[in-house]
Amino acid sequence: MELIALRTFTAVVDEGGVLAASRKLNTVQSNVTSRIRRLEEELGAALFFRSGRGVALAPAGRVLLDYARRMLHLERESGAAVRLVGDGVGELRIGSMETFAALHLPLALKAVRARHPRLELRIETDTSATLVNKVLTHKLDCAIVAGPIEHPDLRFDELVIEELVLVHAADTDPRLQPLILFREGCAYRTRALAWQRASGHAVAEAMEFGTLDGILGCVSVGLGWTLMPRRVVEQSAHTADLVVQTLPEEISQVPTGMIYLAEAPPMAALQTLGEAVASATT
Repeated sequence: MELIALRTFTAVVDEGGVLAASRKLNTVQSNVTSRIRRLEEELGAALFFRSGRGVALAPAGRVLLDYARRMLHLERESGAAVRLVGDGVGELRIGSMETFAALHLPLALKAVRARHPRLELRIETDTSATLVNKVLTHKLDCAIVAGPIEHPDLRFDELVIEELVLVHAADTDPRLQPLILFREGCAYRTRALAWQRASGHAVAEAMEFGTLDGILGCVSVGLGWTLMPRRVVEQSAHTADLVVQTLPEEISQVPTGMIYLAEAPPMAALQTLGEAVASATT
């Protein structure tokens, strides 16, 4: 089973079709089709249901996908680990919550770049739940998420305790306003909804935004309230228009740390990143 065939297979799955996969792999459609066909012949099973231009995973394809991702991740990770022992050449794919990325990540990445100048850094932001899934499916090497995270396949190294505060505009009563929050999968969202229920807010509706600035901007003009890390609020351009209220410890104290696969070989860059994040948050 060739790695290029597995790489092609996962590209078809991730991109949703042969044409899109060929563009991602910078090859022609016929190459993608022939690699998939040879892989199916080798395994003796159909990997996709084909319907028009689209494809859907067959049962055998669903089984193979997890193994393919693990094999490709191990191939990439082993090569990077060997190179990092020497001159620090390789790639590190880092995920982060948007709030953490805006507040702490720049200085930490600067430190990683200084110690590993030839290491290519790839960064993406998303909700904690999505980032956990991407680490588990080998799409990210590590991620900074809100915890605690308990999973048999993951390590969670706590780096900082973030304090969540209730934020609203002056002269507004948050109990009479909608909650403004990130989309499903955000750890802060879960705590905000729990606080909303526990406090008996008269307005149970919520508005979703995809960006930190969008949430705080709407809160600052009195459109609703939210829960946000204190340090994020203090450094926001909207801070002068915001009122901050302290919350009970069971809601406000959020352990935040770095997750990575428990069985992954040690990478010097991961240790550097963890140390840099810890320094940046003190």
